[in-house]
Amino acid sequence: MGIEEAFLLIARTLFYYFAVVVVFRLMGKREVGELSIFDIVVYIMIAEIAVISIDELDKFFGYGLIPMAVLLAIQRVTALISLKSPSFRNWFEGKPAIIISQGKIDEYQMKKNRVNFDDLIQQLRQQGTKSIQDVDYAILEPSGNLSIIEKEKNQVSTDQINGLVMPLIIDGRLQEQALLQLKKDKQWLLEELQKRNFQTIEEVSFCSIDNQNEWYIDKKNEKI
Repeated sequence: MGIEEAFLLIARTLFYYFAVVVVFRLMGKREVGELSIFDIVVYIMIAEIAVISIDELDKFFGYGLIPMAVLLAIQRVTALISLKSPSFRNWFEGKPAIIISQGKIDEYQMKKNRVNFDDLIQQLRQQGTKSIQDVDYAILEPSGNLSIIEKEKNQVSTDQINGLVMPLIIDGRLQEQALLQLKKDKQWLLEELQKRNFQTIEEVSFCSIDNQNEWYIDKKNEKI
């Protein structure tokens, strides 16, 4: 490799380094643990394109920018659709799965999400939980992280979900699974909303209830 080729290689490396940084910034700020499968695929493809573009010295200096721009556009469009469509978001990014509910292990959800007991115990240890028996709820997030809610000391059983904030409405859509766990129905929720001056489920962007019967309700498209 001659001096001219070496300088060209350095220049291409610097160029695509900053190009990749710009593309990733345009994709939005997300922690590594929060990346969806699609985000990971896009990141890997962009990295590969950058490497190929640097290595192919006989190619046009910026020819790798075109596929990068296409991937950026795909990522932004799918992110926008996910924001507007909960059903698309659930299909594309996946939904949280309750692995442990009220201290009981759901082996069906573990098999469905390919989680074995070694994985479960390891994630519990990583979050500082000593034993499965200390766990009230364990929720496998779409990112693959496990959210742990430990049992409270001297906990008294109630008819509600102990220690857990339960989302009842998300993006104006009823969360039927949450109602089932609360052993309530849609009519009960509507009556509770009407007590709080909300007439329909659709006008609520987010609604949740905790074990102290504390409600949080956010009106959809409310100006602030």
